[in-house]
Amino acid sequence: MAVLGLDGWRGAWAGALLDDGEVTLLALADAAAALALPGIEAVAVDMPIGLSENGSRTCDVEARRLLGRAGSSVFPAPLRPVLAAADYAEACRVSVAASGRALSKQTWFLVPSIRSLDDALGDPPDPRVHEVHPELAFRALDERVRDPKVTARGLAQRLAALRPVMDVDRALAEAPPRLPAVDALDACAAAWSARRIATATAECVGDDIRDARGRRMRISF
Repeated sequence: MAVLGLDGWRGAWAGALLDDGEVTLLALADAAAALALPGIEAVAVDMPIGLSENGSRTCDVEARRLLGRAGSSVFPAPLRPVLAAADYAEACRVSVAASGRALSKQTWFLVPSIRSLDDALGDPPDPRVHEVHPELAFRALDERVRDPKVTARGLAQRLAALRPVMDVDRALAEAPPRLPAVDALDACAAAWSARRIATATAECVGDDIRDARGRRMRISF
């Protein structure tokens, strides 16, 4: 069973192709290229998919609650109307008008990748593709994953969590040039979630409501 985990990386995507316990790291130009890979049963993406029209998503709120102090890693998803904004100023005006809250710069920087993924999903959306969050996956793999991923301790904790379920050390040694370790490990965690989705053993948070384009507001892990 081949599954794919994706993590956004500098306007492109870090991919982890997981087939049984063998994982291969990939550098993918865009969401369309990722979804075009053959023979993939489930795709898990660390990026918002289902988008609210006017308020917070339940899945984001519940994910932050589960993660506790690490909940700040769950960025508020932009509202769907924001995807049509031409610049940050317009995005803030749209967000304030719809929800009373401005858009953070951090979220605005994700909008091009969210828009690209939204376009690639199609109508109706590709049923193989699911939203995930790596920190939920790491916590499910090992409760001891607590330190930030950019620290030495956090890196070691995530490697230890992944080793029992995939050959992560070999994958890192053979990774594409310049692929950052943190994005590679997040993609691997997403791939683990994809396998759980494909085998119907995944957990999820969110109310599962579909947005205006038929995408579910749900985060699986």
